[in-house]
Formats: sequence, structure tokens, C-alpha cells
Amino acid sequence: MSASILQSAPWAEFQRSLGKEVFERSGDGWHFLAIREKTPLGSLLYTPYGPAAEHPAAFAQALAELRSLAQAEGAHFVRVEPVAAGLGDNAAALLAGHGLRRAPADVQPHLTWMVDLTQPEEKILAGMRSTSRNLYRNIHKKGVTFETSTDPADIGILLGFLHGVAERAEFKAQSDDYLAQAARTLMPAGAAKLFVARLDGEPIAAALSYDTPGTRVYAHAAADDRHRKLNAGIPLVVTMMLDAKESGQELFDMWGISPEDEPEHPWAGFSRFKRSFGGFEVEYPGTWDLPVNRPMYAAYSAARRLRDALRGALQGKAAPALRKVQAAVVPALGALRRRLQR
Repeated sequence: MSASILQSAPWAEFQRSLGKEVFERSGDGWHFLAIREKTPLGSLLYTPYGPAAEHPAAFAQALAELRSLAQAEGAHFVRVEPVAAGLGDNAAALLAGHGLRRAPADVQPHLTWMVDLTQPEEKILAGMRSTSRNLYRNIHKKGVTFETSTDPADIGILLGFLHGVAERAEFKAQSDDYLAQAARTLMPAGAAKLFVARLDGEPIAAALSYDTPGTRVYAHAAADDRHRKLNAGIPLVVTMMLDAKESGQELFDMWGISPEDEPEHPWAGFSRFKRSFGGFEVEYPGTWDLPVNRPMYAAYSAARRLRDALRGALQGKAAPALRKVQAAVVPALGALRRRLQR
């Protein structure tokens, strides 16, 4: 599997444009993009959906370089998510063998849904739920058309729809500034594309893709609730898929999904939507940590457990008390960090 968009050169430039400190390294059969992230106890290096490697030996080399980089930069640990590292079915054992530990929580989803775009178009359509296929084939009869854009200014169409979804469903989307900057950075690099559904010329749905030469990612999407009966979001996804196929991409990545046997999962609804387009599930190893400064990593782990326990114990009316506890704990953690670094 090819490396994720999150390990690409355009993504590195996007992160730098957000003010992040980004490191890029490569060697024989491996490469990584690492981002410095800060915690109350110092910093870590995070490789979103990386490092990428052609085989386990190359992954070991990438990990060694990450460790050396973390030591040189004063980062206490490295956080990895090797989705394209050739680790196979024994990924967890191999990662543990390198001294990595399962992170407290996954940063990026460890389950995703893929559609194989190397199939003939008719086979791709046949794999979908019949209602999805029929909507795509017939929605033009209702005056709906589809267009694509690589003009960053058009991201405002999607932002308007996302605001509406956030108000209706208590959904928290990425900030306007984040998505606008993504469009400004990634679109000119050919790494992002906006798809818009229009009814009689007026936008009624939009979706943003993130692209690599081999994979299109279904990244952000929303629709005008006033036209929900048209279900324009469904043929919009099909349009994105077939456009990617025409562009020579081999996979359409629907991004994160929930396990199929967890119907109460918060993602269950849109996971069913994603599965309705046919395809197959992909399970990644998840997020793992490589301690570099072990005392500091132990302190970080303890602080996180304390924070999670406080959040669980102090809800609702007790929220002000939680803020007071946090105000006391954070300076104490900073003092601990300085003591351990002496």
C-alpha cells in the first residue's frame, strides 16, 4: 500500500504553513514526516500514518532515525502509526519487539474503508447498494449537476455547509482557518480537490478530497439540509470515486470507520454510509509510542491517566472544579519536567 497523504511533501508544507515544526527524512526503502507536538511535560515527535517503509528492515531503520532525531531535538518520545510499512499480520509483535508501546488512544483511525478503483467502472457501481447506484445514474433528471474545483477560494462553499451541520448535529468540524489553509496549500500542489453538487446552478453539497498519485481520501463533506431529500451527497461520492479512477488513482479511502459489530459506536451511522459504496475494510496497527526519555515518558503517561480520571470524575456542574485542578496540576507538571531534565 502506498504512503498516506499525511506522509507526503504537500502535507509537510501544509503543516509548516500552520506554524508546525516538521522534519522529513528518507533512506533506503523508507521515509517519514514527523511533526513536533507539545505537551505540558515537553514535546514529542508524531508521524501521522507513518513512517512509510518497504519492508520490516527498512521500518527498523526509519525507527532508528526517528529515535536519533528525537534525542537531538529533546523530544521525550516518538508516536508512530505505520500503515504502510510492510509489517504484515505480525505488526503488533514486531512493534513491541522494537520497544514500542500501544498509545493511550489512537490519533488517526485504525479502521478504514477502501474501494478498489482498478476495477471496471461497471463493477465499481455494481458493488454499491442499489439505491446509491440508482441515485448516481438518475439524479441529473432532477436538475442536479456536479463540478470540480481546484480554486482555493471555492472552499467557502464547503465551509458554509459544515457550519449548518455543526449547528444541527452538535458536530465539530475542523476550523475554517484550517480548511482554508489546506485548500490554499494543497490545491495548487494537486493534493486536494473540491467537488460541488448544484441544483439549478446553486450549490447544495460539497466534499473535499486529499490526493496522492495512488489514493484519493474522502476528507470533508457536508450538504444543504434544505435539499436533503435529493440525497446529493451519495452521487457526489460516486463522482469523486470515478473522477479518481479517471485520474489513474487505484484506491478510494473513505477514512475512518467504526467496527461493524459496535452498533452503538458514535461513528456507526456514517460508517454504514461509507460501507454502502462497496469495498473492503482495512485494519491498521494503530498508534504506538517509542519512549526515548523513559522517566519523562513515564511522567507523561501518569499525567495523562490523572487527567482522564479527573475528566471522568468531574462532569457537568463540577467542570469549574476540574479547571481549578488543571490549573494546579499543569504548573506542577512543568516543575516535574524541569526537575527530571536536570
